[in-house]
Amino acid sequence: MEQGEEQGYRNIVEKLNSRFKKYGPEEIIRYFLAEFEGKVAISSSMGIEDQVLTDMAVKINPEVKIFTLDTGRLFPETYDLIRKTNGYYGVKIQVYFPESGDVEAMVNEKGINLFYESIEYRKQCCHVRKLKPLSRALKPLDAWICGLRTEQSVTRILTRHVEWDEKNGLIKVNPLSEWLGKDIWDYVHKHNVPYNPLHDQGFPSIGCQPCTRAVKPGEDLRAGRWWWEQPEQKECGLHRK
Repeated sequence: MEQGEEQGYRNIVEKLNSRFKKYGPEEIIRYFLAEFEGKVAISSSMGIEDQVLTDMAVKINPEVKIFTLDTGRLFPETYDLIRKTNGYYGVKIQVYFPESGDVEAMVNEKGINLFYESIEYRKQCCHVRKLKPLSRALKPLDAWICGLRTEQSVTRILTRHVEWDEKNGLIKVNPLSEWLGKDIWDYVHKHNVPYNPLHDQGFPSIGCQPCTRAVKPGEDLRAGRWWWEQPEQKECGLHRK
């Protein structure tokens, strides 16, 4: 992307944030599905927020593009939810996988569970299994829609409705950024949104199986992700600026 074009998108981001101050999530999603038709997609981790986004988006445009990343280390319940969501909404979530050669080289050099050894190794695993597939998924797009919320963790408190994703060179949309957990669950129950049963077992955030545990009462919403690391480091790289 040329520098002038990038600056143009940055200006658009600022204008949209001002415009969306009084917009609800559905209105934001409707805008982007129309204005960026064919060039926007929902990025779903199959978590509860992303299921809400899917429900909203499919009701606006049944042809909405939705993709997810299969790291090869997900919970069985997550795979089952992909199947269930496809059937429930009549959609076909596109699944992106890591390159087999990258995974083989990493595991053979540093071990199958290298992520427990150091932050450097964990980030390498996330890069191979998540960031590189995400880059392929985003390549044809001008905007992507995510389920980030400011309440989720200390790494997300500055999340806005619309951001410029400098790393990937496109607009990033967070329609639920101001919603609280109660808002999410109220919507899920009202609209009968299918969700991962692990949420009912103490998992507010669900990622790869070896790197996710249930949280204890009073813990941070993302305390179960990479629990052996400090809170400010608990991002895989998908949403770090």
